Amino acid sequence: MMTDDNPDTSHGAPLPRAVRALVAARVVNRLGAFALPFTAVILVEDFGTSVTTAGLVVASFGLASIPSRLAGGVLADRWGRRPTMLLGLVGCAVAQLGFAASPTLLAAALSVTLLGLVFELYEPPSQAIVADLCPPEQRPRAYSLLGTALAVAGVVAGLLAAGLAAFDLRWLLVADAVSCLAAAAVVAVVVPPGRPSSGRGTAVGSPWRDRRLLLMWLAGTAFATLYMQAMVGLPLTLLERGLPAGRMGWLLAVSALVMVLAQRATRGWSPTPFRAMAVGYALLAVGMGLAGVADATAGFVVAVAIWSVGDLLLLGHPFAVVAGLAPQGGSARYLAAYGTCWGVAAVIAPLVGTRLLAIDPAWLWGCSAAMALALAVLQPLLGRAVASAAESGDLVGDRGVSGDEVPLGADART
Repeated sequence: MMTDDNPDTSHGAPLPRAVRALVAARVVNRLGAFALPFTAVILVEDFGTSVTTAGLVVASFGLASIPSRLAGGVLADRWGRRPTMLLGLVGCAVAQLGFAASPTLLAAALSVTLLGLVFELYEPPSQAIVADLCPPEQRPRAYSLLGTALAVAGVVAGLLAAGLAAFDLRWLLVADAVSCLAAAAVVAVVVPPGRPSSGRGTAVGSPWRDRRLLLMWLAGTAFATLYMQAMVGLPLTLLERGLPAGRMGWLLAVSALVMVLAQRATRGWSPTPFRAMAVGYALLAVGMGLAGVADATAGFVVAVAIWSVGDLLLLGHPFAVVAGLAPQGGSARYLAAYGTCWGVAAVIAPLVGTRLLAIDPAWLWGCSAAMALALAVLQPLLGRAVASAAESGDLVGDRGVSGDEVPLGADART
C-alpha cells in the first residue's frame, strides 16, 4: 500500500521504453495536426461553399468522432493495441489525402466525415498501453507526460502551420497525413504486437454500468469544460482588455514551458490521486481568478502559468484512476468511455462560455474559478464515493470488487 508518507521509489524510475517511444509517436503526430482548424476555411475558399454549409460539414466530423473513440476502445481490447492504432493513423492519412485531392464538395465532405470516423481510434489504445506497461504508481506521470508532450508539440505545430498556410492550405492536409504515417511507422516498430489478456473468468461488460466510472466521467466533464472554456475565452478576453489576440500564441508557449518544467519538478512527488486532483483544481481556481482581473500581458502570463501546473495534475491523475478501475482486458474500453467527456465539453464550453463573455469576461473567469474551487473541495468526497462503489459491488455486470481493487490501493479513499 502506498501513502504520501511512504512513497514508492518506482515513482522516480524511468518509464518503460515502449511508453517513451509512444510519447515520441504522439509528438510526431501532433506536429502535423494543424489542418483541422482550417477545414472550414478550405471548404469556403476552395469549394466556394457558404459558411453555414462548411459548419455542417465540420459538424459531421465532430459527430463521427464520438463513435470513433468508443470503437477504438472496443477494437483495442478485442483486436489489439497496435493494429487499432495503425488503423487509426493510416485511416487519418488516407482521409486527409482524400480531402486534399477532392475535386468536389461532396468528395470533400465524405473525406471529412471519414476522418471523423477514424480520428479517435488511436486514442484509447495509446492510453491503454500506459496501463498495460506501467505499474499504477507510474501511470499519473506517464499520462501527464503525454499531455505535456502534446502541448509542446502544439506550439511548434502552430509555427509550422503559419509557414505552410502561406503557400496553399491543402498542403496542411498533406503535411498532417505525412505526420500520421510517420507516427504509424514508430508504432509499428515499438508497440508490442500481442493482444491484451482478458483474464480468466473475467467478463468485460459495458463500462457505463460501472458507477465508479460514471462518477469519474462527471468530474472529467466538468474539468474538460473548464479547460475548453479557457481556450475559447482567453483570446476574446485579451481583445476586450485591449491586448492583441495574437498574444494567445505566446501564452500557449508559456503554458507548454511551465508544463515541461512542472513535469520534471514533480517527478518524485507521490500524492494520492484525489489529493493531487484537489491541488490541481485549487491551482486552476487561482489562475482563472487572476485571469478575471488581469489587464496586462504580465498578469495573463502569471495566470496561465499557475493554471498550467493544475492542468498537468488534472490531465494525468484522472486517466490513471480510470485505468485502475477497469477489469483485466478492459482498460481501453474504460478509457474510451471516459474520454467521451471531452466531446460533451466541446458542446457545453462554447455555448456557456460565450454567453458569460457577452455579459463580461469577469463573469466567465469568476464562474470558472468558483467551479474549479468547488471541484477541489469535492475531490475527497469523490475518492470516498469511488471506494464505496467498489465495496458495494456496484460495478460492471454483477461482478463485485473488494476495496483493495480500487486504483492505487487505498489511495482512492483519500
